Amino acid sequence: MAHVTGDWNPLGQVFYRKQEIYSMGWRDIDLDKFVVAAAPYGGPIALIRDETKLVRVQGSIRPVIYIYTSSGREISSIRWNSGHVIHLGWSCSEELLCVQEDGSVLVYDIFGQFKRTFSMGTEAKEMKVRDCRIFNSHQGTGLAVMTSSYRIFMVNNVDEPRIRRMADVPGLDAPPSSWVVISQDRQSRVLLARENDLYLLDHGGQYSRQLAPVSQQVEAYTEMAVSFNNKYLALFTNTGLLWIGSSDLERAYCEFDTKCPQRPKQLAWCGTGAIVGYWENILLMVGPGKDYVKYNVDSTVHLVPELDGLRILSNYSHEFLHKVPSVVECVFKIGSIEPGAMLYEASREFQNGSPKADEYIRMIQDRLQVAVDQCIQAAGCEHEPTTQRMLLRAASFGKCFLSDMNPEPFVRMCRMLRVLNSVRDFTIGIPLSCAQLEQLSMPVLTDRLVLRRQYPLAIRICQYLKMPDAEGVSRILAHWACYKVQQTHVDDELIARSINEKLRDTPGISYSEIAAKAAECGRTELAIRLLEYEPKSAEQVPLLMKMGRDQLALAKAVDSGDTDLVYTVVMHLKEKLTLGDFLMTIRNLPTAQSLYLQYCKEQNREMLQDLYYQEDNFQESANCRVMDSYNETRMDERLRALQQAQESYTKARNEFAAKVTEEQVRLLKYQIRLEEELKRPYLDLSLHDTISQLTTEGNHKLAEQLRKEFKVPDKRFWWLKIQALAEGSDWAELDRFAKSKKSPIGYEPFIDVCLKHQNRYEANKYVGRIADPAKVKAYIKIGNLEQAAETAMQQRSEEDLNLVLSKRLLTCLFVCLLVTWSRRQRQLTCLFVCLLVTWNRRQRQLTCLFVCLLVTWNRRQRQLTCLFVCLLVTWNRRQRQLTCLFVCLLVTWSRQQRQRCSRVVRRI
Repeated sequence: MAHVTGDWNPLGQVFYRKQEIYSMGWRDIDLDKFVVAAAPYGGPIALIRDETKLVRVQGSIRPVIYIYTSSGREISSIRWNSGHVIHLGWSCSEELLCVQEDGSVLVYDIFGQFKRTFSMGTEAKEMKVRDCRIFNSHQGTGLAVMTSSYRIFMVNNVDEPRIRRMADVPGLDAPPSSWVVISQDRQSRVLLARENDLYLLDHGGQYSRQLAPVSQQVEAYTEMAVSFNNKYLALFTNTGLLWIGSSDLERAYCEFDTKCPQRPKQLAWCGTGAIVGYWENILLMVGPGKDYVKYNVDSTVHLVPELDGLRILSNYSHEFLHKVPSVVECVFKIGSIEPGAMLYEASREFQNGSPKADEYIRMIQDRLQVAVDQCIQAAGCEHEPTTQRMLLRAASFGKCFLSDMNPEPFVRMCRMLRVLNSVRDFTIGIPLSCAQLEQLSMPVLTDRLVLRRQYPLAIRICQYLKMPDAEGVSRILAHWACYKVQQTHVDDELIARSINEKLRDTPGISYSEIAAKAAECGRTELAIRLLEYEPKSAEQVPLLMKMGRDQLALAKAVDSGDTDLVYTVVMHLKEKLTLGDFLMTIRNLPTAQSLYLQYCKEQNREMLQDLYYQEDNFQESANCRVMDSYNETRMDERLRALQQAQESYTKARNEFAAKVTEEQVRLLKYQIRLEEELKRPYLDLSLHDTISQLTTEGNHKLAEQLRKEFKVPDKRFWWLKIQALAEGSDWAELDRFAKSKKSPIGYEPFIDVCLKHQNRYEANKYVGRIADPAKVKAYIKIGNLEQAAETAMQQRSEEDLNLVLSKRLLTCLFVCLLVTWSRRQRQLTCLFVCLLVTWNRRQRQLTCLFVCLLVTWNRRQRQLTCLFVCLLVTWNRRQRQLTCLFVCLLVTWSRQQRQRCSRVVRRI
């Protein structure tokens, strides 16, 4: 165990260790000559030459920004050709922020490709930026700048910059001795030191003077540092005093005299348990209990605070200084008797074939579950794979003695360590710890691998962790395809084929998004080729229109069968093209032309007429004019439209429609004249309605004149007139009309309209005029059954007599049904009604049997009746035989015959 605890250093009651993560892969890099910006969570490192130091420059004097991985492998470089860079930093999405002296902020990705820019405001541009701080806020990555007028401007989210001016410090006419941004309680504030005075500034224009509980006299606070979680604060004074306390300055944890009044080059927190100061060749780590550890360094270093420790960058190595986790301390501390330590020793002895393994297991038999958990957790805290394997082997050994052990923690830790070891590899260069990965989350890690274009590793991790395709493999492949289309040196056909072969039918991938990326890069042909693989036309068409391929977009929309999509393209073309070009374009696609005609029918009737005129479609043009004529409010306009429609019908050789339109024009003119003469509304009535209304109003001569003018057939006219006279209750005129001449429709309609209006007296007048064969039914209609019976007797018609008799019997039975209160009598009455109205022989037989069943009191006769009913309603041959035998059994009096019937029944 000596090799594990050899680099442990005690700091009070805990231990800290400094582990080398990488031996840096860069060459000829002296950090003393560069401004260094390293991203947290094992992110990339950006370097730019420090212009305040004299260095020998070969080649161009233009500064260059170099971007490396945490292992020192160069990712990209940016040849700077813009303004003077004041500060470099990284956002939480690993975007490089370059803050210039004029207040503009340029944003690049890790491959040096420009993404966007924003400004910190007019005053920052005019007064120039003097200093800058990049911090993590509750909204994302924040940025604060100080101008040469010592005013501070802040944005809480560089992705959506909203500039806020912080409160001014009264009397601040010189650079502050130090300042820092504290983001806490969803609010970002600035703690600024003017010599020995502390001010807390917010964006609301308010400031408050703060008093740090320092026991000694302080002349100036020369350096400040806020912990990674913004809960703790360290202040360094000009006398060499290091004060550690809470970020709200209400609690002081310790005051440590460094005996060095020189301002440290860098002051940074190591997690949340210690503060580290860097002076020339010395790193001093101070804990909250005034304990300290001193490290000597032989070259310039740069400190990068992390969630659970501190990364130390030097010219040759990359180290991680952090607190030894308590679970690791339990397992590896010298003399530890914790269950985890015992299990670890038992595993080692077992591997060596020693019987001591059994003794160790017996010692922790009751706490074996705790021992296994400690070994699993300790494995996650170790960086070296060999130590991880030893601890996991010990945990696996301990699991063998537990019958109810949950394997999920062990499996989860194995998976996490495999992922961590993969990304910690020198070629990837992301030295995440287990705690950092839990804070960062696995989807964010895969996003960072995608940003580094480590697509194969990201896909393998997603497949290994069995992440959903939408969040894992599909999304990564889509990013890969978007990167692929940016390779301008590769042929379009080759790229499109390779993307299709790789993606195939992978769920969750939209080819339209990849095509849009290709279009952004100016590769239109590649975008069109990629759209051929897109199954959704709704995704294809908008992008084709955006690229100016309107005819192809229209063809795709028509092929999709989506009318809304076709309308979208058609309206786009209508706005973009001239009328002639537009009509020529849609003429080649009948579906698009039909839909546009439908649109014009509802929205633009004038355009519809122009289209029909250009196409020489006289039939549809006439139909359109007829429909438009009824939307006209002025009658002369309506008549002119109908006359134009008549001409179009004539040109279309539709003689019937032309004739009908001509008659409609004549009818309208006649109706106008009627309105002028009679002062009543007649317009928009049909010919039949006009005749009916004239008849109802008593204008019989005008109705007759209209009939002659429009040649209304006699039968139709008689029907119209008798119905109109009946509705107007003009019975005298109806009688005169019936006597005027022989009716072409007979006299039954006269009776019907009279009965319809509840006038039997008038209906009786027309019975005598009906031919003899129909008189009986006419009398029955009006309810005169006696006259009907007498007429039937005179005509000697048996059928008519039966019809009259049935009507009389039914009437009597219905009367009995209404006045009878006995249930049995009502049932009998209903059955007699059924017997009268039923024509089917079988149903009539059943009805008679039910009547017998109701009127029979003898038990034997009732049983026989029931059996006959069963015999009639039963269709099954076996059941019919049984029923017949039961009937024989009931009607047979001989004992011998009854016995024979019973035996046959039992046999069946």
